[in-house]
Amino acid sequence: MQQEEITLQSLTDNEDIQVGYSDNDIVIIDSIQKFAEINAAHVSMNAIAICTQGKVQGSLNGKLIELHKNQVAIIPQNVIIADPMVSPDLDLKAMFFTNSILQSFLREKMNVWNDVVYVRRMHVITLDDEDLLFYTYFYEMLKMCSSQHNGFPFRSDVIQSLLRAAFLGLCGALKQRILADGITPEAKVVNNHFQRFLDLLHSVDVKHRPVEWYANELCISPKYLSAICKKNSGKTANEWITEVVMEDIRYYLKHSDYSIKQICDRLGFPNTSFFGKYAKEHLGMTPIQYRTSK
Repeated sequence: MQQEEITLQSLTDNEDIQVGYSDNDIVIIDSIQKFAEINAAHVSMNAIAICTQGKVQGSLNGKLIELHKNQVAIIPQNVIIADPMVSPDLDLKAMFFTNSILQSFLREKMNVWNDVVYVRRMHVITLDDEDLLFYTYFYEMLKMCSSQHNGFPFRSDVIQSLLRAAFLGLCGALKQRILADGITPEAKVVNNHFQRFLDLLHSVDVKHRPVEWYANELCISPKYLSAICKKNSGKTANEWITEVVMEDIRYYLKHSDYSIKQICDRLGFPNTSFFGKYAKEHLGMTPIQYRTSK
């Protein structure tokens, strides 16, 4: 079955989704009632979803996650969400946003986001009472600003300022959780080139590229790129690339109707023979065998 492609445009064009605000970089969804009908979806931008009632379960790039009342899901760009199961009373509020607006909001604090999302893979956090009160007030202010007509002076600027404040608040909460794990700020200084590598790796359409290509895009040497990746995450640059490419391969084999040739072309492999060998090396079976396995 072909997956649904979730983009900013598809969200604003969907009559079944209640959009609270949208511009070229952000879409805020007040309530997603049709979520249970999605078998699989490729989410092309970043997202934050808050469960205000009920619960939802599904897979994020093949990893099972559950979201309950007063929990927040942090979803990076270009991930696959599949097989959702929801309670009848589910109420989910969400915001989808481009990487450029995320970087604009967080600036030098992007290292917290990348550390949590890509290195630690903390995709679900529980809001405590103070966090919950903060976001309740924030959301009410956001609704008030969003309800103003488009001609209201500085409407978009005010909304984006509120959103930046919310993002900074979230990053503060995430940093607290990192510190609670016993890691001091000095012990977790993440290299800026490593941050840029993660951003690049997760944003390009064709991820199956040599380390040299990524290093060239970042204007550093391949040896240095691998060294900083190993130092900051325990994995080399090539291991990062392989991990992300394999997430795409698993998804397309299990959740799409694309032929092996189409998947090979889509992911940037030179031919199906090379793709087959690559997949078998990492999956332990051929692409066809993996597609038909349970």
